[in-house]
Amino acid sequence: MHPGPQTGVPSGPGQTDPVPASPVPGVSADTLRRVERAAGGLATRSVAVMDDRLPWFRTLPPQERSWVTLVAQAGIAGYVTWAQGSAGARVTDQVFGTAPRDLVRAVSLRRTVELVRVAISVAEEHLPALGATDEETVALRESLVRYSREIAFSAAAVYAAAAETRGAWDARVEAAVVDGIVRGEDVGTLSSRVAALGWDAGADLQVVVGRAPVAPQEEVVAAAAEWAQHHQRASLAGVQGGRLVLILAGSEPAEASVAELFADGPVVAGPVAGGLSGASESAAEALAGLAAVAAWSAAPRPVPADDLLTERVIAGDRRAAERLRSTTYTPLAAAGGALLESLDAYLAHGGSLEPAARSLFVHPNTLRYRLRRVADITGRDPWDPRDLAALHTALIVGRLSTSFGGTEPRP
Repeated sequence: MHPGPQTGVPSGPGQTDPVPASPVPGVSADTLRRVERAAGGLATRSVAVMDDRLPWFRTLPPQERSWVTLVAQAGIAGYVTWAQGSAGARVTDQVFGTAPRDLVRAVSLRRTVELVRVAISVAEEHLPALGATDEETVALRESLVRYSREIAFSAAAVYAAAAETRGAWDARVEAAVVDGIVRGEDVGTLSSRVAALGWDAGADLQVVVGRAPVAPQEEVVAAAAEWAQHHQRASLAGVQGGRLVLILAGSEPAEASVAELFADGPVVAGPVAGGLSGASESAAEALAGLAAVAAWSAAPRPVPADDLLTERVIAGDRRAAERLRSTTYTPLAAAGGALLESLDAYLAHGGSLEPAARSLFVHPNTLRYRLRRVADITGRDPWDPRDLAALHTALIVGRLSTSFGGTEPRP
């Protein structure tokens, strides 16, 4: 067996200084220097093999290819430093410290693993041959296996750190988007933030609000994201004071199970609306409903904000008054005076059909037919107590809005 160089022996006359011993068992420092001199060529060879074996690598822009080349060179050259440091050097700093942060975004972890595999396979093919003896060849091969493991762990650590950083940045942007939607911020500003999160600014959105659970904010937001993923829906969430604001993408209303995300108490869902401006309207409706929902002790969870229009009008919500006027009173008035007159009589007699019909001098079936028309036009059933209350409120706000004109709208 070829004896390795000795250490700690002073050089005598006519002798050169002894070569320090390699910290890698069975590999001499001379061999490591040969490895170091071969590193540049092996890195170039690695990139060529990547280009040959990995179709996606050939499509990378020149700048990103140059980043990968730097990492490949640092990876192979780093083997020597790693070995000289008794296998304790920080591989992350030596290898991945040469690449800019953008490389993590440009090349996924899966593809990075492919690149590392190619580079290590090239190194395993050529470096062991640099050993001066069979024992050194085996030792080089074994140390490369250990080094490749260190590289793999380092790559995972780099991407994990990047994911944490990206996650923290996404969380800040998400909170800003939720706050902007609640405050009715400029759509242009919101669009740029939403685009950074990969959202479609024109998608249908719905806002759901309620009391936030007593838990750290990040846990509440994470639970909302997990629920949305389970239901295959995109979502944004934010905790504002003691209130949880959840924004759901999609044309379908929120599932009943969304209430599980909130603490005890009412949960109000705004209407589904299109785009970011619609989301701000949905948020305003939901928050107005949340402010008035206490007036309905039996409200379901979640309760649509539109089901609270009567309570909201009484609470002074002008948006609710305008909604009842435009969606209920105006269509009834435009349909002809008989419907308003019939609804007035029905209300005046406490929802009793026959007395109301007698007051109008019509058959009860005639009044019943007219009330069905009221339901068809407004979507509110006069035989349902809450819908009847909304119809009554609509008549009040509608007539108040036309009182200065002195007439009701006609067809």
